Amino acid sequence: MCLPGKNTIWLAWLSGACLIGFSGCSAMKVKLGVRVDLTQTPVSSIEVSLPKGPGIAPGQKSPLVVQVTQPDGKVLQTEGQGGGKVQWKDLKVTAAVVAVNQKGVISLAKDPRVSDGKVGHVTVTVPSHPDIHAANLDIPFRYDVVFVSNFSGTRGTDGLNGQDGMDGLSGTMGSIDPNSPSPGGDGTNGTDGSNGQDGSPGGDGPSVDLRVTLQPANLQSPDHPLLQVSVSAKTKRKLYLIDPHGGSLTVVADGGQGGSGGRGGRGGRGGSGGIGTPNGRDGMNGSDGRSGFDGSAGKGGLIAVTYDPQVKPYLSFLHLSSRYGPAPLYKEAPVPALW
Repeated sequence: MCLPGKNTIWLAWLSGACLIGFSGCSAMKVKLGVRVDLTQTPVSSIEVSLPKGPGIAPGQKSPLVVQVTQPDGKVLQTEGQGGGKVQWKDLKVTAAVVAVNQKGVISLAKDPRVSDGKVGHVTVTVPSHPDIHAANLDIPFRYDVVFVSNFSGTRGTDGLNGQDGMDGLSGTMGSIDPNSPSPGGDGTNGTDGSNGQDGSPGGDGPSVDLRVTLQPANLQSPDHPLLQVSVSAKTKRKLYLIDPHGGSLTVVADGGQGGSGGRGGRGGRGGSGGIGTPNGRDGMNGSDGRSGFDGSAGKGGLIAVTYDPQVKPYLSFLHLSSRYGPAPLYKEAPVPALW
């Protein structure tokens, strides 16, 4: 029989300790060789990259990877996306426009006004090696992705299941003695299961107002336009900046799905007749309860689109859904810049 090695046992224990926030976890990882301590590691240079692509879109996240090169040419990478041994806590990452967390993951706000006309930037340093030049990375912003704005009605509540009926009681035992026979008692009937409740209707989708215009000329390349979009429903307003060459916006104002009907309760089983001469009769099974009906779907909301005449060639970027509701309305009219 093969017994687990010492390191295997330590790693298993270490994983459990880290899950409950055991202090000193990083030190133990370094001791086991799972991580390195940069304060005790010679460093000649560092580089930072965005391995999942050169850019990031509003509302997206993307992990950074830092490469640490040692004087002997050996390259170490950060934990996480880099799959390496360098701990993010041993590095200092500062960011402009984008945000970065303690695990080296950058994120960009959903509001395009944060990134409009700007370039993100991150700077990585090694505090324990102040003589090492910082690694810098510009992060361009992209708008040629699929955006979704969902204002659908809420799903209906599921109906409660019915209660199962109670089983009947078995009949009392009689006698099968030929000299003194007696009949067995009849089993009692099982009770009926109760009906399941009906699901409640889905909520209606709200009316949605869209306004679309071209990005002002001083913030775009004339041969590569961007579209400013405002989507408003109830008290919410969402803004988007979209590259119609590859980017799109799906606006959904469907009616909510109705809740599922509850299951009918099972009828109780009839009790067995008692043994005797003759045997008692079995009780009748109770009837199963009726399952509840599914709730009806809500109605879709009216989607009204007002677009600037200059936007007309690019309207295919827009995808609208108002299931169980009226067809969208389009209106061409001058739309000023939205921000």
